[in-house]
Amino acid sequence: MTATLKDVALRAGVSRSAVSRTFTDGASVSAKMRERVERAASELGYHPNALASSLTTGRTKLIGLISNNFHNPIFLEVFDLFTRGLQDRGLRPLLVNLTDETDPEKSVRMVRQYSVDGVIVASSTLKPGFAKAFKDAGIPVVHSFGRHTTSPEVHVVGIDNVECGRMAARELVARGYGSVGFLGGPEAATSTQDRYAGFTDELAKHPKVKLHHSFAKAYSFEAGREAMLDILNADPAQAYFCGDDVLSIGALSAIESTGGRVPDDIGLIGLNDMEMARWENINLTTIHQPVEQIVNASLELVVSMLDEPDRYPEARLFPCHVIRRGTLPLLAD
Repeated sequence: MTATLKDVALRAGVSRSAVSRTFTDGASVSAKMRERVERAASELGYHPNALASSLTTGRTKLIGLISNNFHNPIFLEVFDLFTRGLQDRGLRPLLVNLTDETDPEKSVRMVRQYSVDGVIVASSTLKPGFAKAFKDAGIPVVHSFGRHTTSPEVHVVGIDNVECGRMAARELVARGYGSVGFLGGPEAATSTQDRYAGFTDELAKHPKVKLHHSFAKAYSFEAGREAMLDILNADPAQAYFCGDDVLSIGALSAIESTGGRVPDDIGLIGLNDMEMARWENINLTTIHQPVEQIVNASLELVVSMLDEPDRYPEARLFPCHVIRRGTLPLLAD
């Protein structure tokens, strides 16, 4: 039979509360007492029950990790970093899949059922009000990859998507293209709107450059490929800023499958610098998003809110930079 806390207390000759304190982070217990309890627990093969512990401490150590971007491979990297980071901090992730779901109240009800201690909304497409619904429900929340604002209502960690759009435009203009295009994700996504705004803002300085734009149905390979096939059947530009690496890879597939060459016929630049973008057969020029830094900052904030839930919201912005590979021509010296 599985050893219980009572069994450990009897073997160690201490009270059950002493055993409980020994296995509670931050609880006061003498070194001698800890040694007796841990030796008894080891002899009996006892392991603390996390769920039972939550009844005593009032904390489940569960952090809701909420996203709606499961079709995008970059989030495999994001989830890996988040789950390992939470576990390293003695916390446990509760993964919530919001694909095709935009009502925050349903998510609030779900995480309340599990009594999570906090929530991380990991999405570059959801509007700021989504994360705020958790704050309004009294749940500590951080919006990772969220829309930047100088006066956020919740903690926001991410990048300046408007500036990324400008960066992409500068890269294309520097190569002398006479017509350039923006191939974004869903038009309603905040990241798409901001990247497009920055792209068009920079191109307004170059009125001789013709601008095309289109939007994919999702941030996915299939959506990027489908959108580029439609473009190729019309009047394609000479180069495209695809507002995400996975869209760029879909576009690359469409161009090559119809006999085109990248960058000889059409140039491409993406955004994220996910692992797949570095593969030799893809070799994508892209804008590097510092995902690991964003995740670490998000974890730092959500952990701090467990002890300071009323901490004033802040926005943490991380700089991006261009990674030049093979889907755009080399810049002239």
